[in-house]
Amino acid sequence: MYALFHKIQRKTREESSFAIGSPALIWQIIFFYLPLLLMMVSSIFILSEEGAIQGFTFQNFSSLLSKTHFSIIFSSITLALSTAFFSLLIAYPLAHFIAFKGGRYKTLMLFFLIVPFWTNFLLHVYAWFFVLEREGFLNTLLKKIGLIHEPIHFLNSIFAVMLMMVYCYLPFMVLPVFSTLERFDRRLLEASNDLGASWKKTFRNVMLPLTLPAVRAGFFLVFIPAFGEFIIPELMGGDKRYFVGNVVSQYVLGSETGGMGAAFMVLSCISLIATVMLIYIAFKKMGKILLRGLR
Repeated sequence: MYALFHKIQRKTREESSFAIGSPALIWQIIFFYLPLLLMMVSSIFILSEEGAIQGFTFQNFSSLLSKTHFSIIFSSITLALSTAFFSLLIAYPLAHFIAFKGGRYKTLMLFFLIVPFWTNFLLHVYAWFFVLEREGFLNTLLKKIGLIHEPIHFLNSIFAVMLMMVYCYLPFMVLPVFSTLERFDRRLLEASNDLGASWKKTFRNVMLPLTLPAVRAGFFLVFIPAFGEFIIPELMGGDKRYFVGNVVSQYVLGSETGGMGAAFMVLSCISLIATVMLIYIAFKKMGKILLRGLR
């Protein structure tokens, strides 16, 4: 009797956990998987104005097999990789400082890092307009300290796009690294120091291998959404360069190019998945190399 009661209790607990998580699963299916499926269907099928399937075609994909479209995908991958790399260069020292030197001000520092993103995203973009324009804050500062004599055209350039991308995605890199460093056992650093290791060897042989999973998680959190970003390149780049997000939005919103937009989205997703797999393999090999150095 007790075994039966225990079995029923365990079954009820499992079903209640599923019931609690099911709204999030339903939300994800309706607003992510279903639109993605519809886009894939519209890329390989000819649809009527009423949405009925009229035929099967690969014309949308064949029209995209050009140097221009592959160059756009490569530019988006390069932009996403650069954003993730520069975000990591800034985020790791910042997360290290907050975790090890922040003391009782850790929460306040994280608050100041995140609070700007509680406001509308367009406000951030237009705020950077005032910083980067010809008579803006940056040019005025550089002229006053004597580094330049004529204003530099920062806006509508890849520099402005990259700056805004790093600014936007930096918290996604800081938070996972900080979460790992906060739980880091500092006795390992003391032991390494007592054994006479320099701070470079301590970082390479102790800290980096143990924080590499967090670095990998932050890298993907930045790289994947940065690949499809279109608002920042559109507003900060001045339509001088095309990226995946810009092309997909133009094709999908076009009256006769919706199928091409869907096909280009599928082609971009395949390229993204392949790149993510290569990055994952690179991180895995890096982890093995670092662990081998510990032996």
